[in-house]
Amino acid sequence: MSDIKVRLSAMRKRYLVTTDHLESRIWFRDDDDFVVGMNHVAIQAFLTKVTVLAFILMSNHVHFVLYGTWEECEAFIDNFKARYSQYLFRKYGIREQLRRNDFEIKELPYDDEAFEKAVAYTNMNCVAANICLYANQYPWGTGDCFFNPSRPVGKRLSDFSKRELKRILHSDFTDLPSEWIIGERGFILPQCYVNVKYVEEQFRKPSRMTWSLNNSSKAKKTRESSGGPMASFRDQSILSMLPDLYRSLFHKNRFQELTDDEKVECLRQIRYRFSSDVHQLARVTGLTYAQAAALLDAP
Repeated sequence: MSDIKVRLSAMRKRYLVTTDHLESRIWFRDDDDFVVGMNHVAIQAFLTKVTVLAFILMSNHVHFVLYGTWEECEAFIDNFKARYSQYLFRKYGIREQLRRNDFEIKELPYDDEAFEKAVAYTNMNCVAANICLYANQYPWGTGDCFFNPSRPVGKRLSDFSKRELKRILHSDFTDLPSEWIIGERGFILPQCYVNVKYVEEQFRKPSRMTWSLNNSSKAKKTRESSGGPMASFRDQSILSMLPDLYRSLFHKNRFQELTDDEKVECLRQIRYRFSSDVHQLARVTGLTYAQAAALLDAP
């Protein structure tokens, strides 16, 4: 690498970091998993030189808008994946689920609205997935952070013992700023470590952020596909109800125990009951997209 490329790579810039969508697995199976993920974001933000500007945790992928060098952003997402993978192994016995979950780092230039679009795109993922009607209703990210006059409510980290923090954070690392706040859901509030002021200065006023959210590519996709935002079932909600479905319909406990014919009927029942598309059916059953599509097309 030439000297000029080395100098350029060391420059701190704004980046959109996006992991690939897992096809047959999900990152977060229930709300407890999301809470752990949120706390790992806070820990990783503190441990690196990266500044977090916006992010969202979705069932099978994550988005971050970061400020730092390309190398710092790469280290941030790699270490976040590694930290959360350790949790998945301890809880579910899943080894290296995220090791091959690739990611893309895209620079956000200063001479257009790329940054505003990236923040809107990130925060609107939950709306595009029909999880909620508005970005600020989704707790697992920064949708409620900006232009919010409410003061963060919760307990300061200094109110907890080291042992309590290890249990709450699912981490041996607890040397975080004592003034950071854990909210009622059990995770460190993003307002503690996200540079909210910088983001608000870029948008300048709430109406401009609202306009960006409503005109983001995610919002347009939602309107085109459904004629307007309509909330549906989250992966985690479906997962919690599937055992009862398996037992009531097939007298079995797991999807893997079903015959091929039963799997076809099960997928059709899930699609009918929860308005799931093929991608969601694959995620909640552990099938690949191709397997789920083939079963649905079976005569």
